[in-house]
Amino acid sequence: MSTLSIENISMRFDLPSGGHVQALQDVSLELQSGELMSVLGPSGCGKTTLLNIVAGFLAPTEGQITLNGHRVTGPDAERGMVFQQGALFEWMSVRDNVSFGPRMAGKREAEWRDTVDHLLDVVGLRDFKEKSVYELSGGMQQRVALARCLANDPDVILMDEPLGALDALTREKMQGLVLRLWKETGKTIILITHSVEEALLLGERLLVMAPRPGRIHREYRLPFADDGVGQDLRAVKKTPEFGERREEILSMIWDMEEEIMGRAEEAEA
Repeated sequence: MSTLSIENISMRFDLPSGGHVQALQDVSLELQSGELMSVLGPSGCGKTTLLNIVAGFLAPTEGQITLNGHRVTGPDAERGMVFQQGALFEWMSVRDNVSFGPRMAGKREAEWRDTVDHLLDVVGLRDFKEKSVYELSGGMQQRVALARCLANDPDVILMDEPLGALDALTREKMQGLVLRLWKETGKTIILITHSVEEALLLGERLLVMAPRPGRIHREYRLPFADDGVGQDLRAVKKTPEFGERREEILSMIWDMEEEIMGRAEEAEA
């Protein structure tokens, strides 16, 4: 069992003018192996900054991240990242993209061939494995990105707005795929999103963050991710409980945005 611990994380960015921005302040939480957590909040609340610290791309000003009992000090294969834009090698084939990690790790084709073929089956891309990535639609490219991340067998998958650039229908299909992969692989997943509906659908734990400085405002434990596995997500969204939570969280974030706008107007005055 792997445990991801986020312990008293603060992040301050110093500005050339001599000022600073406190992006995060004293953020602490713990995720057990196999948990799926969505993170939601208004712009400027530090969602992506927190994800980049967990990924090892940024070193926090204070606090630490530990995974499997050791401190995170930089990027590592135990933490896989899926970006809003797939960050794929567009000139390579789908198969070469998915197998890139194992190949760079020095594994022979016999060691990764079956795993890669299985992942291409799971994400529905077996018939496209010899296609170049640039020939694929945006939704298909995100499927490649998911498969490539899983091919490295990370303990934790970090997703930064992975479905934000997709059209509504493709996004809903990809949400169902994320839930299915979560259940089938048992991976720990942290997903950043600006969509309240998506956060509700994909988070068995949902973290609402508040800005200036970025901090945890409220956490929810929700049934909708489990309910949505293998089911019509639109049916889940039609339930009264889903609608009540959606309105509650929308109002919460709206109030935060109003407060931010009020502060900005006061500063200008």
